[in-house]
Amino acid sequence: MAGVCVSWGGEACRFFPPVRRRFPVSSTVASLALPDSSAMIIDDNLGAFLKILPRDLRHRLLNDSRRNQLVEVIMDLGRPPEARYLGEPGGQYLRNNEVSMEELEDAQELVGEFGADNRAGIEGTLHRISAIRNRKGFIVGLTCRVGRAVSGHIDMLYDLLHYGKSILFVGRPGVGKTTVLREIARVLSDEFQKRVVIIDTSNEIGGDGDIPHSAIGGSRRMQVPKPSLQHKVMIEAVENHMPQVIIVDEIGTEAEALACRTIAERGVMLIGTAHGEQLQNIIKNPTLSDLIGGIETVTLGDEEARARRSQKSILERKAPPTFYFLIEMRERDYWIAHQTEKSVDMLLRGRNPMVEVRRRDDECKVVIERWKAYDGQGI
Repeated sequence: MAGVCVSWGGEACRFFPPVRRRFPVSSTVASLALPDSSAMIIDDNLGAFLKILPRDLRHRLLNDSRRNQLVEVIMDLGRPPEARYLGEPGGQYLRNNEVSMEELEDAQELVGEFGADNRAGIEGTLHRISAIRNRKGFIVGLTCRVGRAVSGHIDMLYDLLHYGKSILFVGRPGVGKTTVLREIARVLSDEFQKRVVIIDTSNEIGGDGDIPHSAIGGSRRMQVPKPSLQHKVMIEAVENHMPQVIIVDEIGTEAEALACRTIAERGVMLIGTAHGEQLQNIIKNPTLSDLIGGIETVTLGDEEARARRSQKSILERKAPPTFYFLIEMRERDYWIAHQTEKSVDMLLRGRNPMVEVRRRDDECKVVIERWKAYDGQGI
């Protein structure tokens, strides 16, 4: 069967085996059938997670009909333990009795060593345990977050992977950015046969322990001793291990943004996430704006200002963006995809760029609505 290539703005991409599609080429609305290999499969290894909790909490959650929607368990000293569920704004107390120091200490013994970022994990799983310490350094609170390997999200952007271009994801905490990175790593390494290296600063993508979780497929994983060294490990990966793809979570410093540009200029595909909910957050963030090309003030001549009908001092993008595509993850199944260069230029000129809305319909099929006007709030 011939390969397929979905064009975006006339840009050519490489040809790969096709995803089944049910839309004419000229249509602005596409409906993608889920590939057989992308059926939604969830592996949460909940048993290992529950073992670190007190016995009464473990028993309650095991018999909870909503356990598959469990996001995290909060254990703060002197307060009742609380469970938070997917799609619910608040939490629910699991008992009336307060959490004791003994229960916190028992939980600490069952997890890995806490790093400089106060994060730990459970070996062989994707669960993340984050600590709150008092001024003396003792742990007085734990956020126990369930890590799930979810297969099936990849069809939301499978066609974009064909371009071989760098992709940046932004979205609020808990919307599923890391879950998507994990599946992209598996697909690029196993299906696209790419040499993929994951920079796993908190062992959140590949799980705790020296052997990475099977959810990342054949991707290699480099652990980071301290969060402040993430940018150095990124450069080390390129210099020492010849990757075709680098995957990095939580790009948050100027040094990391510069490392991303250095890697992209060497022809390596980047898949990353950054702090922020929308493209405008990255544009206005002086630390991260280099990811989308950087922003500078330019003074126009009189004739040019009149031709543009603008002020003489304007903002412009100063360099090509590090990431060719930027995806706003508004919800787990509702994304807005930008061609970064075009969207940034349009926004700086006070105009609404044209974007793609990617969402799932009632039958869980991906629907792509092309050339939608973007206003920064919703479509």
